[in-house]
Amino acid sequence: MSYGKKAAERLANKTILITGCSSGIGEAACLELAEVTPNIKLIITARRVEKLEALKTKLESEYAGIKVLAKALDVSKLETIEPFIAGLPQEFADIDILVNNAGLALGKEPVGEVALNDVVTMFQTNVLGLITLTQTVLPIMKKKNSGTIVSIGSIAGLVAYEGGSIYNACKASVRFFMDALRKELISTKIRSILISPGAVKTEFSNVRFRGDEAKADSVYKGTEPLTAEDIAEVIVFAITRRENLVVAETLVFPNGQASPFHIYKNE
Repeated sequence: MSYGKKAAERLANKTILITGCSSGIGEAACLELAEVTPNIKLIITARRVEKLEALKTKLESEYAGIKVLAKALDVSKLETIEPFIAGLPQEFADIDILVNNAGLALGKEPVGEVALNDVVTMFQTNVLGLITLTQTVLPIMKKKNSGTIVSIGSIAGLVAYEGGSIYNACKASVRFFMDALRKELISTKIRSILISPGAVKTEFSNVRFRGDEAKADSVYKGTEPLTAEDIAEVIVFAITRRENLVVAETLVFPNGQASPFHIYKNE
């Protein structure tokens, strides 16, 4: 995809930290960024180290000049976030762009039947980890009065649905956090960007249904959902705009979707 003549120039020499890079949107975003210009420094993080190493190998073998640091990070373990940032090699320490992508949903039980462990895991991953990482990286950006923070939200943060109470609450929290952050940063050149996808086919549903592939596949049966690459393109478009342009909040649907309840199924 072409992002305009100046996109590569605007990304050149930037240090970009992306969470949740072992698959899906995070992985796709890394590859899309490298396509725009390999003249970047990527910090790729996730829990699954072997997947990160495979992505690092792919990036370095296919894009000459790119610099990649692959490092395990589980954002739900809040106490590890500050040491992670403090321990970055000097070459990667001056972060210009943060993409908060790591997230998950667990189950679709109604209120009253949601396991406490699932509630804690969803909030620590989707909300507290995102907030902690943002608060840790923000001083780096404030010091130079420059930077971009992107968080991946969801239609679930705008419209609640049955069986999604905890995930809805998490993504609504992210939306309002990013909105408040944007207001706090209006006197700076730091951008707060929220991208909220609708139906996207990744490992998300497999995780939600705890590896039950039949249930995961049924979510998209008869539909044409978005792909991880679609959302990666939106991320890259947003961060390659000129510094004074903020794609503040974007809701992204496939053509056959208008809400969590309005999805055309060709069955």
